[in-house]
Amino acid sequence: MIVSASYRTDIPAFYGEWFLNRLKAGFCRVANPYGGKPYDVPLAGERVDGFVFWTRNAAPFRAALERLAADGVPFVVQYSLTAYPRPLEASVVDCERTIAAMRDLAARFGPRMVVWRYDPVLVSSLTPPAWHRETFARLAEALTAGTMPATDEVVLSFAQVYAKTRANTDRAAARHGFSWCDPPTDEKRALLADLTRIASERELTASLCAQPALLGSGLTAARCIDVERLSKVAGRAIGAREKGNRPGCLCAESRDIGAYDSCPHGCVYCYAVRRPTVAKANYQSHDPEGEFLLPPAKT
Repeated sequence: MIVSASYRTDIPAFYGEWFLNRLKAGFCRVANPYGGKPYDVPLAGERVDGFVFWTRNAAPFRAALERLAADGVPFVVQYSLTAYPRPLEASVVDCERTIAAMRDLAARFGPRMVVWRYDPVLVSSLTPPAWHRETFARLAEALTAGTMPATDEVVLSFAQVYAKTRANTDRAAARHGFSWCDPPTDEKRALLADLTRIASERELTASLCAQPALLGSGLTAARCIDVERLSKVAGRAIGAREKGNRPGCLCAESRDIGAYDSCPHGCVYCYAVRRPTVAKANYQSHDPEGEFLLPPAKT
């Protein structure tokens, strides 16, 4: 079994102590976000094939990664880096520190262990298409310069405009005085084609996360829970069937141990947070000694 930690929240940035405690215990409990009973997920032993971590800041999580490496447990880090202005990403670590952290992880554990996520792509008056082209090129160069690149793949996707995404972004736009939009398909494809070309010039494979209608111009469909990559990191074959989370998702089957409404990064476009104030309150009430990241009553 592959453990995902987590596309519902940023466990490496905020919940490292809890993860280490649960790793020692060998399991954690997860409140079912879709209703139903809580369930247990093993975190150690023969049933665990490896981990996929999702984060914007892995620096506080170094002890956990070192522990897994010492135990011979393979892992991949899906590392988000977009360098958006503060009105869009209120509490994210600045991009220079993030680049340094990604390069440090690659130097320590190998470049196949780090996957760069330039997503979601949000078009706004602060981040128009020209801004994305310029910023993406700058980040791609910084991550691939020298003899030891930080990564060999970049995952792209446009923001999915769910109701909570629209509400949070609209509130931020009114507060900070910017505008934003969900561009038409042809404009999305044009921008993705440019980003794919820039990635190719830096010898990065560009993949697209669960948006098959936008594929083209050299883009491949992303497998964020990538059993082939995890197998190469492990040095052995890992078996897992494809079981996507939504149409167009090609991820391998995994069990996610996170909780919605628990990430205090404050990204306005986040699909996993109803309101930033709720996420901050849940983070502040979190018990690092508990079996759950958030108990069922808090989700």
